[in-house]
Amino acid sequence: MWILQSAADPGGDSLTFRLPPDAVKTVGRAPRADFVVDAPLVSRLHCRLTANDHAVDVVDLDSTNGTYINDQRVQKGSLTSGDRLRVGRIEFTISR
Repeated sequence: MWILQSAADPGGDSLTFRLPPDAVKTVGRAPRADFVVDAPLVSRLHCRLTANDHAVDVVDLDSTNGTYINDQRVQKGSLTSGDRLRVGRIEFTISR
């Protein structure tokens, strides 16, 4: 199981998303996204995450403000434990 955890915002809230093996999930601010991130600069459907045993593959879904892995803008990339995923101003750390 992969876990994406955001830092707490000034209100003390954080987001936690769980990805079981072989899961395919979308991230975005639209209600139809699997993982809803209701924040500025996040596109309606921002990126897609695909979990496997060794990593989580990330594909940007033509977002306006980009998808970042460890501060590098990517169209496609992979996350492993300790990596950071940023959508809009929200940054997640991934762990197992």
